[in-house]
Amino acid sequence: MGVLLKSPAKREAAPAGRGASQPVRGRNCLHCGIPTRNENEAFCCSGCAYVHRLIHDEGLENYYRIKNPTTIPADGVFLAERGYEWLRDAQRASESEVSAQAGSRGSPELRVDVQGISCAGCVWLIDRLFQKQRGAGRIEVNAQSGQMRFTWEAGLFDAGEFGRTLQKFNYLLSPASAPRSAPSESSRLVRRIGLAAACSMNVMLFTLPSYFGMESTFTYARLFATLSLGFATLCVFGAGEYFIVKAVRSIRERILSIDVPIALGILGAYAGSTAGWWLREERYVYFDFVSTFILLMLVGRWAQLVAVERNQRRLLAEQPTPDRIRVASEKGEWRKVSPEALKRGDRFLLGSGQMLPVEARLLSDSVEMNLSWINGESEPRVFRAGQRVPSGAMNVGREDGRFTAIENWSSSLLNELTKPSQRIGYRHKFLERVVQGYLVAILAAASTAGATWWWTTGDLLKSGAVITAVLVVSCPCAIGLAFPLAEEIATVALRRRGVFVRDAQLWPRLRRVKNLVFDKTGTLTLETPTLRNPRALQELNEAQRRALITLVRDTLHPVARSLHEALLERAVLEPLPVDGVREVVGQGVSLEHGGRIWKLGRADWAMSRAPFASSSDENNEVCFACDGREIASFSFTESLRFDAIEELQALRRRGLTVSVLSGDKKSKVNDLVGRLGLDPQRAHAEMTPREKASWLEREGGVSSLILGDGANDSLAFDRALCRGTPVVHRGVLAEKADFYYLGRGIGGVRALFEIDDARRRTHNALLVFSVAYNLCAVGLAATGHMSPLLAAILMPVSSLATLGIVALGMRGVRGITLQS
Repeated sequence: MGVLLKSPAKREAAPAGRGASQPVRGRNCLHCGIPTRNENEAFCCSGCAYVHRLIHDEGLENYYRIKNPTTIPADGVFLAERGYEWLRDAQRASESEVSAQAGSRGSPELRVDVQGISCAGCVWLIDRLFQKQRGAGRIEVNAQSGQMRFTWEAGLFDAGEFGRTLQKFNYLLSPASAPRSAPSESSRLVRRIGLAAACSMNVMLFTLPSYFGMESTFTYARLFATLSLGFATLCVFGAGEYFIVKAVRSIRERILSIDVPIALGILGAYAGSTAGWWLREERYVYFDFVSTFILLMLVGRWAQLVAVERNQRRLLAEQPTPDRIRVASEKGEWRKVSPEALKRGDRFLLGSGQMLPVEARLLSDSVEMNLSWINGESEPRVFRAGQRVPSGAMNVGREDGRFTAIENWSSSLLNELTKPSQRIGYRHKFLERVVQGYLVAILAAASTAGATWWWTTGDLLKSGAVITAVLVVSCPCAIGLAFPLAEEIATVALRRRGVFVRDAQLWPRLRRVKNLVFDKTGTLTLETPTLRNPRALQELNEAQRRALITLVRDTLHPVARSLHEALLERAVLEPLPVDGVREVVGQGVSLEHGGRIWKLGRADWAMSRAPFASSSDENNEVCFACDGREIASFSFTESLRFDAIEELQALRRRGLTVSVLSGDKKSKVNDLVGRLGLDPQRAHAEMTPREKASWLEREGGVSSLILGDGANDSLAFDRALCRGTPVVHRGVLAEKADFYYLGRGIGGVRALFEIDDARRRTHNALLVFSVAYNLCAVGLAATGHMSPLLAAILMPVSSLATLGIVALGMRGVRGITLQS
């Protein structure tokens, strides 16, 4: 049973961060910390309310003392229960392996991926939930990698039950992703940063005496200079090699990336300094600058990579299929095979919750299938024996469906939709022009200054020293250090608003976006229908609520999922102890307990007033009855995401056009467009996945940002410039998306553009500063007034100045939270 919560009014909402694009309308959610829709709501969604109550019921309230102020909303806990047969299979395999080892006293062990970990509080909570399991052993949860490893006592522990328990708390499990053949790029940079830091400190140690007056005739002066050369060489070819290799690759591909001027500065300063060391002209040696410059550039690149990689790790690398497909052999025996093994003519069974891998003909009398992944229709359809069922349809009934495949997996639509996309690399033309201008200006300045000095003085050494000084002081810190830092701040600010950037190339693409393309179901509307008369639930007694939750708990029909969510939002209920729930396809579900028959479905069927009738897709009401007597009637409606109207208006004020591409019925799409106040000419209904992709190709996918939630949007994703999704638990689009966002609103889309505005303004300010700095510094170097000491002072000063510009430019986006 649920616990009594304190009145929400007694808890003060945490203040919203400065710079919010609009006032926070609600208070902070008691579970995840995201603002609610209004001051009267304690939670941002039903999932958070349920998990908050569940945590208190389990006596795990300390979670709220450990967790971060803002975490992932628990709006995915009401999804249909995932299949965990794969987890039990892995458990049995591990136990068999341990028992096969003669004399082994070890414990079986498993490693799995976890989705939903956002802070140390999640690690603590998972550990406590594991320890409550019968036969639990040790567990290690790695929040950085998104994986956990645990042991157990064979014969007592149930891994599948543990997976189900975690799902109740909004953590999803999948088979452990394959070990990476190489560490991530950011982790490789950490080692280079460590090397560069060590080299920089040593170079500075042996350079400082010369700045404090050490004469070249001092006994150890040459030794110090040689040691500086050695450590600088190690820094250049051990740590700075990262930029040199990338610059060479960039030039080979005829792309001027930021790595080119960085590599030029490193090699030019190192070569000139080496020449100065060889000629014993210590005035022209800049080894301390070279090593420190490499360190700063590596730190900037690491900051740019680590935030994006962290967002990528939040998603499961692999989305497990509930069970493999059971195919009939020639002898009539059933064997499990992967969907890829299905061939034309195979007879197979499709379990509840499984997706039809190939187009097939139904052999069962009837089966109820959900086509939302294919055409966006929210209501399931009943198929009869002999009908063709499209690939990608999901069995939402409780019974297995029998099918005959009429195509191979290789030619199925689902195979085409789930193929990983091969996006062509995006060229940041603006940055290329900046780099090109920088290179031309610096090389011209260095060549002109050197030639002028040689022509007027005839001193080749002095001319070379001037060229080296120009290359040294023309530091691209604004681009190499401050640009990545601004992007990292923007990425972190978006994460606080529930938006997670997965591809760093999203930022340069955003400035080219002119069109927003939305899917309908699950993107502009909620995934499940909304209960219009929740008061009907409040009027049920406890026995009736327990019967109702037993009927809907394992039923995949959208109406059942909506009732399940509404019930658990109000209390943690124990289902009735019954063997099973019976389903009549197209009519409803029933159960028998204590001599009473409970039914949920069509009114005529639930109250036994007429023979079974064909179901209607337009029926938005269901009847809950006991022994043929109506107890309650529930009505449902398709609900817009709560902020869709105002957010779309704001996006249109930015000059963006908004289009809707949907596979749903024309009447529903027209109704949606009318409620949103959109142009009917830009709304398209009853579109197939291929038609969506063709529309984008015709209408300018190269300037479009698409937002979708199902496999039916997959082909269109491949044609769009930018792509995002509000759904991360299905796996198909989450892996293709440049970003994903959480919560029950679409405010994250506008946040993406607003924070990008701040990022671009900051970049422009950095470019202005960089030009001014280089004019002054290069002027000093070209006129012969630059020295290693002055260069050593100018570089950190300019770096600090660029960091200050970033701090001022991005101050308005820090601490902003999602308007959910």
